[in-house]
Amino acid sequence: MTQFNNAMDVFKLLEKTNCRKCNKPTCLAFAAAVFQGRTSLNECPFIDENTLNIYGSKNDKYESKSDRDYLEIMGQLKEKIKQTNLESRAEILGEKFSNDRLTLKILGKDFSVDVNGKIYTDIHVNLWIAPPVLNYIMSGRGLALTETWVPFRELEMSKDWSRFFEHQCVGHLKKVADSIPSFFEDIIELFNGKPVENHYDADISLIMKPLPLLPILICYNHPEDGLESDLNLFFDTTADKNLPVKDIYTLTTGLANMFEKLAATHG
Repeated sequence: MTQFNNAMDVFKLLEKTNCRKCNKPTCLAFAAAVFQGRTSLNECPFIDENTLNIYGSKNDKYESKSDRDYLEIMGQLKEKIKQTNLESRAEILGEKFSNDRLTLKILGKDFSVDVNGKIYTDIHVNLWIAPPVLNYIMSGRGLALTETWVPFRELEMSKDWSRFFEHQCVGHLKKVADSIPSFFEDIIELFNGKPVENHYDADISLIMKPLPLLPILICYNHPEDGLESDLNLFFDTTADKNLPVKDIYTLTTGLANMFEKLAATHG
């Protein structure tokens, strides 16, 4: 099976119409996602069966590299977990520790890790969720929430990540919210979101908790009188003390991608 050497190899196969039927903004963005193993070539409606037979539905070479990278990261984190006093960490974070396991809630569901680094959860464990959660367990300061909300760009050390955050997280969530009327109801029902009194004059405001001490306030305004819709995310002022900014970025952009995939599959 022929492998892609770079994103331009994929781009050359495309119609270059920027039709967005693949759920990417441009054909070039789609080509990059295919090369990076984040989506399948067959997501493009214009790719014929013969081309798929030649190149396959995914770039297996990159995908295996991603798998290796993930396993390496998780191996390092599990070794650190073995050296961590989970009972003490549970006390700091205000979580439960019993039967050699620390247990916390992720989007309302139990996530446990034992003293040997083994994970127990009903949530699908992948690159965007497991490393941030394990880093939260090992290094979170357990600061009480202030309930004062700030945008991502106002968190310390966020400068290098802000531009990517707006595009990869906020932009993707806004796209889903605009296209799927039941988006916010789904968050409430499936991911333990909680409606709150409107903030910042938003039409819809709700809070979801990817981690117990990392709530996210989502504020959305419907399009009206010729104005585009508007979506903003806010974090508690303690967010970057309870989880490093890089992990906040990984966790929230992972959530955005998950919502986008769910919308494409079930919307």
